[in-house]
Amino acid sequence: MPNLGPTELFIVLIIVVLLFGVGRVSRIGGELGSAVANFRKGLQEGAKAKPEDNNPSNPIEENA
Repeated sequence: MPNLGPTELFIVLIIVVLLFGVGRVSRIGGELGSAVANFRKGLQEGAKAKPEDNNPSNPIEENA
């Protein structure tokens, strides 16, 4: 797979804008940014959870 330099990325960006339009591309970018922010927030909330909440007991291991 070829490496993409700045020139190639710029050409791809121009083609995407021509195909989808500026409004749609900016909306997709905003939605992608909010999705990443929510993902990071979820990771931080998961790290704050108690360890016993993240490791439920397995009844199979208890009977063995």
